[in-house]
Amino acid sequence: MGKVFVIDVARCNGCRNCQIACKDEHCGQAWAPYAAAQPDTGQFWMKVDEREHGTVPKIFVAYTAHGCMHCDNAPCMAAAKGGAVYRREDGLVVIDPVKAKGQKAIVDACPYRAVFWNEEEQLPQKCTGCAHLLDDGWTVPRCVDACPTGALRFGDESDFADEIAQAEVLLPEQGTVPRAYYLNLPKRFVAGEVYDEVEDEVVIGAKVTLKDASGAVLETASDDFGDFWFKQVAPSVYTVGIEAPGYAPKTIVVDATEEDVNIGGIAL
Repeated sequence: MGKVFVIDVARCNGCRNCQIACKDEHCGQAWAPYAAAQPDTGQFWMKVDEREHGTVPKIFVAYTAHGCMHCDNAPCMAAAKGGAVYRREDGLVVIDPVKAKGQKAIVDACPYRAVFWNEEEQLPQKCTGCAHLLDDGWTVPRCVDACPTGALRFGDESDFADEIAQAEVLLPEQGTVPRAYYLNLPKRFVAGEVYDEVEDEVVIGAKVTLKDASGAVLETASDDFGDFWFKQVAPSVYTVGIEAPGYAPKTIVVDATEEDVNIGGIAL
């Protein structure tokens, strides 16, 4: 069934050990027949993207590791000439550093922007899955070995069957059938703070509901700071309901289709 990467976004703390380990392994040293040396700058065969969600003070940061997806239906293979891109028996997709010389179309073919152009060498380059290390007895690439939180994992597809069943892939509409699976990709959140307008104090334990367009309802309660969060909800328009003993109920409609929603202070 071949090898796969499993990336759990919820476990990534943004340390970028994976990014550094990749540079350490590939910059300044070629690993024939799989790769020429990676340039010191301009290429990230493994990169951690950082994105802020929400607005002050309701903010969280998500870190998402990106590399080659080693697709089953790899566009780079289709664009390559003369067998310049091939798939190993373990499923890893490799650019031949000799045959691929001058083939910039390989770079342009990747919808994930995971293939880079080495201007000096006139060569397309990308993650090899550290194929040279796997050949030497390693069980995982350097990026996975360097991850301290278990956010990056690598192994046989059959060993990750349960996780893959719950996972997503990036750009599924491209039909590339990636072999990199993502858990806990950020969705939307709706958050706010409940307070007593007269007493100018937060309201603790207020019942807060979140209803989507289909009528499905989630429920939580305001915490010791009056805050409430609905995390990892689907993009949608929601109706937020707030009830607390001694207060008139309140209803607010929010639009979380395009971005996370921090309602801010809600006076009862």
